[in-house]
Amino acid sequence: MSNPVKLTGTERQEQLSSIPTWIDLIDGQKSTTNTTEQGRDAIYKEFLFKDFVEAFGFMTQVAIVAEKMDHHPEWFNVYNRVKVTLATHDCGGLSLRDIILAQKMDHLQNPSK
Repeated sequence: MSNPVKLTGTERQEQLSSIPTWIDLIDGQKSTTNTTEQGRDAIYKEFLFKDFVEAFGFMTQVAIVAEKMDHHPEWFNVYNRVKVTLATHDCGGLSLRDIILAQKMDHLQNPSK
């Protein structure tokens, strides 16, 4: 896989419009989860599920997709919540890989969309 390239400001805004439920941390947007990563060049989302089994099943599906992409999320799970931060360490910020993985995660959570 080629080296990822950090999105420019214009590219970032265009790509973020495809994942409106994700929080752009670089803008310092406040979230209901009080993430401590405000200002980081990354995106964030908290997924909620019926129970632990559903949350863990989602994480398992994402793990398979992420491994195939060779792009792995930073995440944290407690019971029915999965908190995810996506950033590309190889380019020092947000890349198209993060957007694609976010889109795939959204689809795995809600396949009908």
